[in-house]
Amino acid sequence: MPSLAPAAVRLAESSGSGPTLDIPIQVWALTLGVIVALFAVDLAISGRNPHAVGFKEAAGWSVVYISVAIVFGLVFAQWAGSPYGAEYFAGYIVEKTLSIDNLFVFVIIMSAFAVPAEHRHKLLTLGIALALVLRAIFIAIGATLLAYFSFMFLAFGVILIVTGIKLYQHRDQDPDVQDNALVRATKRRIPVTEDYREGHFFVRENGVRMATPLFIAFVAIASTDILFALDSIPAVYGVTNEPYIVFVANAFALLGLRALFFLVDGLLDRLIYLSTGLALILVFIGIKLSLHWAHGIWPSVPEISIVFSLVFIAVVLTVTTVASIVAVRRDPSKRAHAGSFTDNVEGRAGTGRGEGSGR
Repeated sequence: MPSLAPAAVRLAESSGSGPTLDIPIQVWALTLGVIVALFAVDLAISGRNPHAVGFKEAAGWSVVYISVAIVFGLVFAQWAGSPYGAEYFAGYIVEKTLSIDNLFVFVIIMSAFAVPAEHRHKLLTLGIALALVLRAIFIAIGATLLAYFSFMFLAFGVILIVTGIKLYQHRDQDPDVQDNALVRATKRRIPVTEDYREGHFFVRENGVRMATPLFIAFVAIASTDILFALDSIPAVYGVTNEPYIVFVANAFALLGLRALFFLVDGLLDRLIYLSTGLALILVFIGIKLSLHWAHGIWPSVPEISIVFSLVFIAVVLTVTTVASIVAVRRDPSKRAHAGSFTDNVEGRAGTGRGEGSGR
């Protein structure tokens, strides 16, 4: 453990590639308390006065949440040591990047179900809270698997490589949220009203309990949350083995999504190479995990350092963002797409949020 770390943070005796940072239960409790409090505040704000969130309000809250994440990282680095601080920031950047793609799907769902602007912030906050719960569950499962089965590093790596390749192959498509299996099953079992009924999920008409389109949209968001959790957890384990760092990186990346959604809603269409960049990052992290597994068996196999990972991710994001801006300026008709993991004919470029392939 670096000399900056106090006695409360100590190296646990573990072999191989398992966690080495032993976080006291008090720190876990304090961290969970702060995160739950921040989510509660966000939920209270979204439910207190439903309204269409403007650019100024969204920008203000985005700055607040990003600042909170940065301050936490600096304090954590001072407390646990700079190597762990670097792992946190690497994990945060990876999760924030993947969360932006999550926003793409949120935008598509909002548009597909014609969710009124005044109800979008409520739906977003609940969807993000559910995403945090799901990721916490998958973090616990992932930590257990990695602790007992070292080959899971290879399994996670292969999953990310395959996911990245599929995302690149279908980068010019959008997921078909209306054809979502969970959405179809919900509609078959529960009658749905035609209007949104002031933002309620359920209403009772003539003694019959009915769902509103807002609930159906939430079901669509919940199902995509599961898919994104399955991708994001192996991805962040590619830059750190510490469950605590994995959790806080996910939590702080998700906390600012509601405000970020309204801030970049009109800009997401412009990031036409984002899916390509994400695909490249996923494949890179998959290779990193695979090499980490191989290094444990054959020490002569080189590993990819956390510093190189940070630089690589930053360069990919910078290049894809700049290239997107340049391409859109040259051809304003181009539009970005969230990407799909399967061939979705209905969601191909030109039939989604805008005309033109965008790639």
